[in-house]
Amino acid sequence: MTDLSTTAPQRWGITIPLAGVPLMEHKEWFRELVDLGFTDVWSAETNGTDAFTPLVLAAVWAPTLRLGQAIVPVYTRGPALLAQSIATLADIAPGRAVLGIGSSSNVIVERWNGIPFEKPYQRVRDTVRFLRAALAGEKVTEEYETFAVKGFRLGIRLPEPPTILVAALREGMLKLAGREADGAIVNWLSAEDVRTVAPIVGAGKEVAARIFVIPTEDRDAVRGLGRRMIAEYMNVPVYAAFHEWIGRGDALRPMWDAWKAGDRAGATEVIPDHVLDELIVWGSPEKCAEGVRAYADNGITTPAPMIIADPATAKTTMRALAKLKP
Repeated sequence: MTDLSTTAPQRWGITIPLAGVPLMEHKEWFRELVDLGFTDVWSAETNGTDAFTPLVLAAVWAPTLRLGQAIVPVYTRGPALLAQSIATLADIAPGRAVLGIGSSSNVIVERWNGIPFEKPYQRVRDTVRFLRAALAGEKVTEEYETFAVKGFRLGIRLPEPPTILVAALREGMLKLAGREADGAIVNWLSAEDVRTVAPIVGAGKEVAARIFVIPTEDRDAVRGLGRRMIAEYMNVPVYAAFHEWIGRGDALRPMWDAWKAGDRAGATEVIPDHVLDELIVWGSPEKCAEGVRAYADNGITTPAPMIIADPATAKTTMRALAKLKP
């Protein structure tokens, strides 16, 4: 177990919006999260809701929850707009806004948004540096390596700047997250992988994780859904490189080969069960809770499980997750 005396305080979050629940029907869910002792809600920005609107609703309906994104891509909002977006959230939820940023992937940035996915490490680094200055109220005129800002001053004055976390997979970005941000956001890794990843971020830093949870004991159902999810993500270059680095390359290579050959169905079929079991938490709600707790025990300071289930099962799972908190 990780020595929690050298890490950030333990927090407990849930990924929102919840599957199958319309956004405007989340009010009771947010309030129950508070009653159950959860501290955070975490949104995302891929091909569904934007990252900020669900958090604004949470800020109004459950004004004790901390509000974070996992993640906002640094390419799809300009630097000034990104500063305005998080400053607005911080203004309506003082002390509770967290900005989670990252490079995202070539799929989201280039294929879906038509923006060149170039120099991702440098773009994230430059964005963190700009945000540090802008959110502190400074007037920014700076030629960064990947963009330039001329004379921007944020019009919202914040008593304190929000926490900034950086999405990180491999060593370079993990070190950047610890060195220039307040911590890291990790994704698509096993509880055991956390033992490799978290120490690179550094002692005292927050390490948040989106954890994929499928609360069913039907292994065939988990295989069907989980393998599709793994194939879709692990063929994105940044995730493929991460799993090569972490030591899962030999297990995933048959899947990569089939995918490159155009055999998408075959690619999903050759994903080993042990990889599925490592990367996805599944089983009864109680077993899922134990699986999420393993991430915390190994160094994740802010688990943010994404529950993939119908609303009734999601609520049962949410309650089971709450019971394992100290």
